[in-house]
Amino acid sequence: MERHIAIIGAMDEEVEALSQSLTSAALDSSPFQDLPVFTGYLADQKAVVVRCGIGKVHAALAAQYIIDRYNPSFLINSGVAGGLSPQVRIGDLVLGTSSIQHDFDVRNFGYAKGVIPRLATSTFTADPHLLELAHRAAKEVLAPEKIHRGLIVSGDQFVSSLEQRQEITAHFPEALCVEMEGAAIAQVASVNSVPHLILRAISDQADNTAPRDFDEYLLEVIPLLNKVIHRLAALLKD
Repeated sequence: MERHIAIIGAMDEEVEALSQSLTSAALDSSPFQDLPVFTGYLADQKAVVVRCGIGKVHAALAAQYIIDRYNPSFLINSGVAGGLSPQVRIGDLVLGTSSIQHDFDVRNFGYAKGVIPRLATSTFTADPHLLELAHRAAKEVLAPEKIHRGLIVSGDQFVSSLEQRQEITAHFPEALCVEMEGAAIAQVASVNSVPHLILRAISDQADNTAPRDFDEYLLEVIPLLNKVIHRLAALLKD
């Protein structure tokens, strides 16, 4: 059976170049407003590239639709993020070994922050094979010290102050970066038993300089991320 790769990004800037790089590209219709779906081939493999919109609800809706409609072999969430760890700098790449929703909060019922009650787990683990291949792909594009593997946290907020950053790292000290969609996509992929991976290029440091840095570096870091995805797609075919 021919493999099918699905790539979801939140913003036009995160998927435009990828969708334009597809061969035999087409814009598929979808039943949802403002959910563009591009199909074609990436590194000679069938691929779907989707711009889901910002936030966890948009991300989850797109992920479930893509799984139902296209039955992908792999689901990749690609985009930018704010660095949390002091080892992670602008222009670096984070490969998510796992993800969690940092803004899920039912501590009044005795749960730790990020825990979703009545689920077997609230931490969603990346597919090990995808993770290893992505690391191989990244090493062909970036210097080793610019590649990181670890926890990614997601929430419906753009983190742009030291207070927000400190609140997150107090509860999730191992988190490498923060963004707004990955854990939702990971949860949907996990429920559907679809291998997934979150890839994040660092556009800012999730602090008071984040709004300025985000605008300045957004378009600078995405081409590096796209090179990694192209190489990853080729490795998946081998």
